Amino acid sequence: MQFDRRVRVAFLGLVALIVLSAVGFRSAVGTLNLYLRKEAVELREPLDTIPATLGHWKRWGPDGRFGAAMVESLGTNQYLDRKYAYDGDPKKGLLSLHIAYYTGMVDAVPHVPERCWGAAGMAMVAHPSTVRIPFDRADWTTSDAAVDPQSGERYPQAKVTDPVTRRANDVSMPLGESDASVTVFQDGQSPQHMIVGGYFFIANGRLAATPYVVRTYAFDLNNRYAYYCKVQFSLSVPTRGNEVEIWTQRVGDLLTPLFPHLMWCLPDWPSLEAPDPKES
Repeated sequence: MQFDRRVRVAFLGLVALIVLSAVGFRSAVGTLNLYLRKEAVELREPLDTIPATLGHWKRWGPDGRFGAAMVESLGTNQYLDRKYAYDGDPKKGLLSLHIAYYTGMVDAVPHVPERCWGAAGMAMVAHPSTVRIPFDRADWTTSDAAVDPQSGERYPQAKVTDPVTRRANDVSMPLGESDASVTVFQDGQSPQHMIVGGYFFIANGRLAATPYVVRTYAFDLNNRYAYYCKVQFSLSVPTRGNEVEIWTQRVGDLLTPLFPHLMWCLPDWPSLEAPDPKES
């Protein structure tokens, strides 16, 4: 069976158009320095090097270790699962800290309390709300700090002391506000207690309260690299009606000394944003 000559000409023209479009698209992407595929960037330090004592908070018990099935479900083997007790006494306050680091797979859907805990049988008392965590930034400075090329903002810097050398180092802190997504659950095993779980993300040097904002940062075509880190805190408190306020206060108190050490573990984003001299 032979096609009409006009059909064959149209078909060949369409094939040629597709080929030329593909070549032109790749050329445009290269010329504009756009990155459709993101390169992975590793942690500078393992997450378990975060100090066991942070201000008034001291590690309570050993760090949690997940089995192979849980690690597969989590989507990363770079995580920290640790409890901190105020003054080392859980009766004064016990916070569960969970940090998970992702890179090279920015399209993954992170595990968040409103999905995971609901699936585990806990009853969600109210829909997630956005809460700003108050923590002390008094020691952060912006003098001589790197500038974000997109917003023009300077990355704040903080001091972090190396636990081995005792040398103070400057570390770049993320841009944005400390907003977290917080959900309250009814504890099925202890109905007189509420479980408050809240989290935020650090993605490509910026703070984000939801996975949707994370994707916006991670899929920025101008960035060669991409990473995000989920930071989650959970707390069990008696039912009093002020569970979120208690969570916010205690998390802010722990986050103040934690933040610089966490950022010391994460990639130094300002240096990754700097133009590659080989491409100039």
